[in-house]
Amino acid sequence: MTDSQMIREIKKGNVELFSELMRRYQRKILAFVYHMLKSSHMELMAEDLCSETFYKAFRSLHSFREVDASFSTWLYTIARNTVLSELRKQRGAHVPLEESGVTPVAPDEIAPEQAILRSEKVELVREAINNLPEKQRSALILREYDQLDYQEIADILGQTVSSVKSLLFRARSSVKVQLEPYFYENNYEQYEGMKSR
Repeated sequence: MTDSQMIREIKKGNVELFSELMRRYQRKILAFVYHMLKSSHMELMAEDLCSETFYKAFRSLHSFREVDASFSTWLYTIARNTVLSELRKQRGAHVPLEESGVTPVAPDEIAPEQAILRSEKVELVREAINNLPEKQRSALILREYDQLDYQEIADILGQTVSSVKSLLFRARSSVKVQLEPYFYENNYEQYEGMKSR
């Protein structure tokens, strides 16, 4: 059954089919919500906000019109708005990573110093993405993490495709500029170390 067929059946009263729709999209929506929250160290709320997204979708399904957007685009839009609403509520209340309950774990085969460097790089990238304006951050997450195409991102963000491309260009440029000092410094140190041998 396609999404469209399922939605038509749900609107006719076969509400139990909504659990199948949830099953199809739950992992993708959870990952999207998780990545949006990660920059604010609020990952522990991802499952709750994912559930809230599906609850809102179920309550509003009667108003969903396929001519306006695909079901997945509509669902991502609800998820994005749910996360932004929560972030506005929580603004100013930052939970340090140590208190978030999330402990980075490196695979056994990675040397401890490599694991620390990788963890530092991940944290630097996270901070760089967190510093982006909201629309740039959302566009980057949808493109890089969720692998959505430009048109889907445009529909979710309420932008044109060219605006999305511009947002992504500015987001990537900003992240690169923020990370350059760190990576330049590391390369310089390595070069200096080679010279002194």
